[in-house]
Amino acid sequence: MTIPTLTSSLHIHLCFLLFLPLLLISHVNSQSLQDQEQAVLLKLKSYLQSPPFLSHWIPSTSNTSHCSWQPEITCTNNSVTGLSLVHTNITLPVPPFICDLKNLTLIDLSYNYFAGEFPKAFYNCSKLQYLNLSQNSFDGKIPDNIDSLPRLQYLDLGANYFSGDIPAAIGRLQELRNLQLYMNHFNGSVPPEIGNLSNLKHLSLSFNTKLVPWNLPSNFTKLKNLKNLYIRGSNLIGELPGTLGEMAALEELDLAYNSLNGTIPSVLFLLKNLSIIYLYNNSLSGDVPQVVEALNLTVIDISANHLTGRIPQDYGNLTKLTWLALFLNGFSGAVPASIGRLPNLKQFRVFINNLSGTLPPDFGRYSELEGFEVSGNRLTGKLPDHLCYWGKLSTLVAYENNLTGELPSSLGNCTSLTEVKVYGNGLSGNIPSGMWTAPNLIHVLMSNNSLTGELPEKMSRNLTRLEIRDNRFSGNIPTGMSSWNLKVFDAGNNLFNGTIPQELTALPSLITLSLDQNQLTGFLPSEIISWKSLNALNLSRNQLSGPIPAGLGLLPVITELDLSENQFSGQIPAQLGNLKLSKFNLSSNHLSGKIPIEFENPAYDGSFLDNQGLCAASPSAKLSICNFQPRKSSKIWSTYLALILTLGILLSLLALSLSFFMVRAYWKRNRSDSDWKLTLFQRLNFRVSKSTMIGSGDSGKVYCVPVNRTGDVVDDSRGI
Repeated sequence: MTIPTLTSSLHIHLCFLLFLPLLLISHVNSQSLQDQEQAVLLKLKSYLQSPPFLSHWIPSTSNTSHCSWQPEITCTNNSVTGLSLVHTNITLPVPPFICDLKNLTLIDLSYNYFAGEFPKAFYNCSKLQYLNLSQNSFDGKIPDNIDSLPRLQYLDLGANYFSGDIPAAIGRLQELRNLQLYMNHFNGSVPPEIGNLSNLKHLSLSFNTKLVPWNLPSNFTKLKNLKNLYIRGSNLIGELPGTLGEMAALEELDLAYNSLNGTIPSVLFLLKNLSIIYLYNNSLSGDVPQVVEALNLTVIDISANHLTGRIPQDYGNLTKLTWLALFLNGFSGAVPASIGRLPNLKQFRVFINNLSGTLPPDFGRYSELEGFEVSGNRLTGKLPDHLCYWGKLSTLVAYENNLTGELPSSLGNCTSLTEVKVYGNGLSGNIPSGMWTAPNLIHVLMSNNSLTGELPEKMSRNLTRLEIRDNRFSGNIPTGMSSWNLKVFDAGNNLFNGTIPQELTALPSLITLSLDQNQLTGFLPSEIISWKSLNALNLSRNQLSGPIPAGLGLLPVITELDLSENQFSGQIPAQLGNLKLSKFNLSSNHLSGKIPIEFENPAYDGSFLDNQGLCAASPSAKLSICNFQPRKSSKIWSTYLALILTLGILLSLLALSLSFFMVRAYWKRNRSDSDWKLTLFQRLNFRVSKSTMIGSGDSGKVYCVPVNRTGDVVDDSRGI
C-alpha cells in the first residue's frame, strides 16, 4: 500500500469516527420522537373515549409503528404529519394537546360535531399547512389573529355557524391557495383584504345569506391566480366590475342568486380559460355581449334575469358547450342555427322569452341532447325531428308556442324520455307509438293541440300524469288502464266513445279524472274497485245514462264531482250527502226524487238545475217542494182510518152489551110483575142515532126490544 492510499483510508475512518456519535444521537432522537408521538396518539384515543373506529390504535411493538395506523395517520420520514378524523361522529371539543404532534402539516376534522369557538390550540401547530374544519358546529367569530397560522395553504371553515365579520387578518395569510368560508352565519362584512391573497386559486363565500349587502370589491380582480370564484347567494349587490377581464386565470365564476344589476361586462366573455359562468337569478339587464372568445366555455347559465337582445351568434362557436340556459329573460329573434350543430350540447333551455322564428332542424343530430326546453315563446314551424337521435333525450318542453306539424318521429324509439310537455300549440297527427311505452316516461302534457289517434292498451308503468284535453283523440278508453299508475288523467274535449270500463276504477293513485266533453255512453261501473285517492271527477257533457252509483258517495277524499249534461236517471244516492264537496254539479240530467238534505243550502243552488223530477224539502234549494202525501201514502192513511172506525163500532157494541146486563140485573133485583115496562132504551134514557139504531132501515123507524120478567127478549116489536 502506498503512502497516499494509506492516508486516504485513515481520513475516511477518521470521518466515520467523528460522525458516528451524531448518527447515534439522531437515532436516539428519532426513537424518542416516535415514542412521544405514539403517546400523544394514545392519549387522543383515550380522550375520544376509545371509539371503535380507533380500535387498531394499539401500542406498537419493535416490529410495528404508529405510522401504520391508517387511514387516520399520515407519516413522513417516520413522523406524524397528517391527522384525519373525518366523518367519525365526534361530539367532544378539539383536544388542546393536538399540536403536541409537532410535525403536523395537515389536520382534517370535517363532518363531525365539534362545537365551540375556533380552537386557538391550532396556533401551536407551527408547520400547519392544511386545516379542514368544515361541516361541524363551530360558532362565534373567526379570531382576528387567524394569521397566527402563517404557513396555511388550505383553510376550510365551511358549513359551520361562524358569525360576525370575516376578519381582515385572513388577507395576511399570504400562502393561502384555497379559502372556503361557504355556508356560515356571517352577519357582518367581507374584507377587501382578501384581494391581497396573490397565491389564492380557489375562493368560496357562497350561501352566506346573512352578510350585510356588499359590492364585489374591485381588488378581488387582482387575484391573478384565482381559478374558481364562488359567491352564490350571499347578498351581492351592485354592478359587475369591468376589471373582471383582468382575472386571466379564472375558470369558474358562480355569482348566482344575488341582487346584481347592470349589464354583463363584455370582457367576461373574452377570458380564454373561462369554462363555467353562473349568473342566474340576479337582476342583470341589457343585451348580452355578442363577441365571445372564451372558447373553453362548457356552461353558460344566465337565466332568470332581465336580459334582452338576440342570442349571440358566437355561441355557435363554443364547441365545448354542454349547457346553455337563457330562460326567464327577454331574449328575442331567432335561435342561431349554428347552436343546433354544437357537438357537445346536452341541455338547451331558453323557455319564457320572446324568441320567434323556426327552430334549427339539426338539434339533437350532432350531440347527445338530454334536455330541450323552449316553452313560452313565439316559435313557429316544426319541432326538430332528431331530438332523440342518440337516444339520450329526457325532457321535451315546448308548450305555449305556435308550433305545428307532428311530434318528432325519434320519440318513438326514445327509451330515455321522462317528460313531454307540448300543450298549447297547433301540433297534429298521431303520437309515435313507441313513445307511450318509454320505460322512464313520467309526464305527458299535450292538451290544446289537434293530435289524433287512439290510446294504447299498454303505457309506461311510471306514467303518473297524462293530460291530452282539447285534441281529437278517439276510440274507447282502454281496458288496459288497470295496469297504469296514473295520478292525473285529463282527456276532456276529445272524441272518445264507448263505455267507461270498470278497469278505470282500479287506479288507487288516481287523484284527478276528467273525461268531460266526449261521446261516452252507457252506465257508469256499478262497483268502484279502488279510487281511494280520487279528489276530482268530471264526466260532464257526455251521453252517460242509468243510475248514479252509490259507491261514489263512499270515496274518502273526493271534493269535486261533475256529472252534469248527461242522461243519468233515478234518485240521487243518499251516500252522496256524506261527501264534503267544494264543487258539485248534477245539472241537466233526468234525475228524480228528493235530493239528500245535506245539499239543501245555498252553496249547491246551481247543482241540480234542469232535472224536472227532483224536489227538496225546503225552498232554499230552488227546487219544487216535495209532496209528503203521495198516492201510496193516501192508501195507507185510508186503511188506518177504516181500522179506527171498526174499533169504534166494536167499542160501542161492547158498551151496549154491558148496559144490557146491567138492566137485566136491575129487573131481577126488583121482581116486577109487569110484563111490559119501559123499553130498554127508554129505561136507560138512551138516545140512539139513526146511524146506530138496531134494525133501522130506509124508513127511519126505531124499534124497541121488550123483555119479560126474567130479562129474556120477547119475540114482539112495535114501531114508535
